[in-house]
Amino acid sequence: MTTVHGTCDPRFSRVREVFDRHFADGEELGAAFAVFLDGEPVVDLWGGVADRHSGRTWESDTPVLTYSCTKAVTATAALLLAERGLLDVTAPVAEVWPEFARGGKERVTVEHLLTHQAGLPVIEEQVPLEEFEDQPAIADRLAGQAPIWEPGTAHGYHALTYGFLVGEVIRRVSGKTVGEIVATEIAGPLGLELWVGAPDDVAARAARLSAGERRKPATDSGSGNGSGRGPDADPDDAGASAGLPGQGPGDPIYEMSRASLDKDSLMNRALGNPPIHRLQGGGNNPVVLRAGWPAMGAVATARGLAGFYRDLAAGRILRAETLRDATRRRVDGPDRVLFIDSSFGLGYMRPSLTFLTPAGGVESAFGHTGMGGSLGLGDVEHGLGMAYAMNKMAGAVSGSLRAYRLAEAVYGSLQVR
Repeated sequence: MTTVHGTCDPRFSRVREVFDRHFADGEELGAAFAVFLDGEPVVDLWGGVADRHSGRTWESDTPVLTYSCTKAVTATAALLLAERGLLDVTAPVAEVWPEFARGGKERVTVEHLLTHQAGLPVIEEQVPLEEFEDQPAIADRLAGQAPIWEPGTAHGYHALTYGFLVGEVIRRVSGKTVGEIVATEIAGPLGLELWVGAPDDVAARAARLSAGERRKPATDSGSGNGSGRGPDADPDDAGASAGLPGQGPGDPIYEMSRASLDKDSLMNRALGNPPIHRLQGGGNNPVVLRAGWPAMGAVATARGLAGFYRDLAAGRILRAETLRDATRRRVDGPDRVLFIDSSFGLGYMRPSLTFLTPAGGVESAFGHTGMGGSLGLGDVEHGLGMAYAMNKMAGAVSGSLRAYRLAEAVYGSLQVR
């Protein structure tokens, strides 16, 4: 039986119960969950193993790749520059990145990038391995593309391209990478265990990600997001589509699951390039951990990511009015890439089917999920900063409910309905 370590305020005993149950039910390998309430730590739990092969235990300071939880951190770096007058999010990207105007993108704004409205969810040419640590080179590939849809008319999750696009804008106006800004102006000064681009010593003690249910994805991207029969499955074949969740053709849940079967779907193409699977160990490879891709490269402890939201909510990173405006819903509804509804402010997710939030936080929560199940969440109204990190990746397209159950226990402990 897994021993859970750490501390939990008695008011949040139900959180400890949920965390324990996940291990008892076999849903976890190693995991951590942390909560700050009005700036004070009330939950800091961890348990299990950081590496299922070696048996190395998950410690209080074990970091792990948090995938798309990174996007909110990257958005915060951009907003810091906006507060200083270095970046106008309503202005065309081409004002700071002239090469971006190619392909009819002269009017695409920074806001379009932050809200997944740019129409650039896919890198059309496969990124070679030698470019994995050359973010400007990858960004230049995107600069040469034409949008898939008219920017500003729809939104669709830019799973990997979000980071190369926003990251290049940040580099053009500041001369720094997202990782450098996070290290020198956010995580470093605030003492957060959070890195966008992990130093060697951090990468060496990071938890190793492991697959959950062993399902062969429709694409060979190694994303862990597929739930299909394999790359040759025909999504129009009745046998391939049988048993998918949802109400059948036209239903968003059904269409999302169906797209996961199709290696050529926009969803799988968005998740599969740069092709992380070509690196030994995929997301565990040191190249990925140190590259600091601004869409999915944050390595953090749950305590560090929760502290990031604690400090955001307290106004220690951005001014209160900046955060209030940034968390205002800019887009809300069907996602062109994921099919189901998603909702975004300026880089921050708002409650929706892609950011499941307990009823008590539906109007006030913001943050970002990460592939496999990780979560970072802030709530200014309720004084919350929380994060969940783990290494047993969820296998289903819809992710898992582990983070939601923990968040529900937090809000329930506050007696927020």
